[in-house]
Amino acid sequence: MKQIETVVTHLEMHAPPAHAAIAPPRDELAIVRAAPPTVRFYRFLYDGVGDPWLWTDRKKLDDGALAAIVCDPAVEVWVLWAAGAPAGYAELDRRAPPDIELAYFGLLPEFTGRRLGAYLLDQTIRRAWSYAPERFWVHTQTLDHPAALPLYQKLGFVPFKTETILVDDPR
Repeated sequence: MKQIETVVTHLEMHAPPAHAAIAPPRDELAIVRAAPPTVRFYRFLYDGVGDPWLWTDRKKLDDGALAAIVCDPAVEVWVLWAAGAPAGYAELDRRAPPDIELAYFGLLPEFTGRRLGAYLLDQTIRRAWSYAPERFWVHTQTLDHPAALPLYQKLGFVPFKTETILVDDPR
């Protein structure tokens, strides 16, 4: 299988954001926890957000293994709904205290470019800090949406490590 080189940037924050909360950019937005999500719905979100960026990690899991993760009470899947349609999601992983990881985050392609990502990320950051972790962290890579890394940094994440890795090309 062909492989692709990508640069992974690991980012963290050690305190809640000091800036005011980002207002919803439009009416008819709701962020609702899927508690827990069904495996089928989770796969819809993961594939819808991740397919353009070649996400494959969760595709490798069978339904039982995936359910063990996303149905764990310490894993939260928050879905952004725009006028009744799922627009994106954020997955908080609280299974390794005192840290919280933003395991997955993104928008479905039809909803990018509408300032929804900044709103969802800001709300997700605030949700994570409501648990008072020592550290909130995320990683992104050059295969992700080009706006991902600048958005994480704009909202307060600071890079702490970069690495170059090879990933299998699913195409």
